[in-house]
Amino acid sequence: MNRFLSLFITIGLYILGIALVMLAILVVLKGLGWVTKIPDYIAWALTLFAIGGGILGGLRSLKP
Repeated sequence: MNRFLSLFITIGLYILGIALVMLAILVVLKGLGWVTKIPDYIAWALTLFAIGGGILGGLRSLKP
């Protein structure tokens, strides 16, 4: 059970980290004026990418 909880926390941290990096990039692009409006489908795509990347990163970090 402890291993499962550790995996769950690792995956959550990967998802949060990827989402924060993407958010920081978007803030910089908006500050530079390169991005003025973000459509809903782009926001959903970035969210799903963060979740998928976090799951894959967390699973990859498992030691057999």
